[in-house]
Amino acid sequence: MNSSLRVFTSLASIAFLCCTTTSVAAPKLTVAAPTADRLAALVSFALPPGTSAGAHLADAAGHSYAIQIGSDGQAQFLIPRQRAGETIVLTLVDAPAPAAKVSVQRSASELDLAVAGDAFLSYATDREKLPGAEVDPRYKRAAYLHPVRSPAGAIVTGNFPSNHPHHHGIWSSWSKVQFQGRATNFWETVEQKGNTEFDRIERSWDGPVHGGFVARQHLVDLTSGKPITAVNETWEVTSLAPAEGAPTARVFDLVITQTAASSDPVLFPKHLYGGTSFRGRDEWNGKDNLTVLTSEGAATRDTANMTRVRWCYFGGKVENGGRAGIAILSHPDNLHAPQPIRVHPDMPYVCFAPVQLGDIRLEAGKTYVARYRFVVTDGAPDAAQIEAYWNGYARPAVVTVDAR
Repeated sequence: MNSSLRVFTSLASIAFLCCTTTSVAAPKLTVAAPTADRLAALVSFALPPGTSAGAHLADAAGHSYAIQIGSDGQAQFLIPRQRAGETIVLTLVDAPAPAAKVSVQRSASELDLAVAGDAFLSYATDREKLPGAEVDPRYKRAAYLHPVRSPAGAIVTGNFPSNHPHHHGIWSSWSKVQFQGRATNFWETVEQKGNTEFDRIERSWDGPVHGGFVARQHLVDLTSGKPITAVNETWEVTSLAPAEGAPTARVFDLVITQTAASSDPVLFPKHLYGGTSFRGRDEWNGKDNLTVLTSEGAATRDTANMTRVRWCYFGGKVENGGRAGIAILSHPDNLHAPQPIRVHPDMPYVCFAPVQLGDIRLEAGKTYVARYRFVVTDGAPDAAQIEAYWNGYARPAVVTVDAR
């Protein structure tokens, strides 16, 4: 080989190596620094072309962040914790990462979600299932969440309580309703004016970042002599997987979408309560047996009642002398946010009630959407921690992708 050919071959080899090195450089994601601490921020981004299905993200310390493709085709991952002023840089790694999963399983009467193999929450699908013969069958209902468990396994929700059998864990309903010129009631089912009926599970999914389901249900008017569906309702429940570096908690999101089922509008007049609600366990009954905390600093039932809040916490004693509770975070896009709440004076019950501020009219072709995040923890509440969860939920992370 002559000298000129050797030089050409060497230069070609160098060029090939340079191009090869450039082509395999791992893409990087930069998560902009927030102005306040955030916890459990679910982040979406467009996955660079050619990325394998088993890819994950890793930071400089070697911590792994699982990736999951969402229903919109976007890649999603969870930032467990990001402190104010902290920029996070992640590298896309073309290899699978071990990660806890959220799994969904259907039975004859409910749909169950498990986190890292532990039972977390259940969605009731069978309205015929009552807790005992002592319960009046007029209280039959489905389409609610119960039980909901803390990381240690303590149940924080109540169901069919003796003092208000129409309360069911986490549910959504309206008490004061006008439909087709009649007054109906989807809340106090014993009146037999209306009810919420489970229709079907539209889809469910498991995943390393989140798992959940979409359920269809109907708000049915019973005042005309025959059942008439007044409102079609969708529940989307998304449970987040636990992540390294985050506090010990169970976290899930609930998105409720309601539409008028016919050309007849549905009116929810101004009222003290009506909307997305929570009922706690029986041990939390009584004025002094419930711990209350809100984003605005209220620490009693009376000071929290009928105030507008970004989040509220309810908890108390559980088995074996422990404590557990649940924080409910209201999204800033919700109607009348920050929404007012109704806190019962001696029962463990709260309702996010935008109807306190005026009538809500559901017209044909329009939708009412309500979004909430629930954070279930053991021990005493930590206001700063709950605030960080709200930031992670309500203030989306800003992400840039350098695909090299």
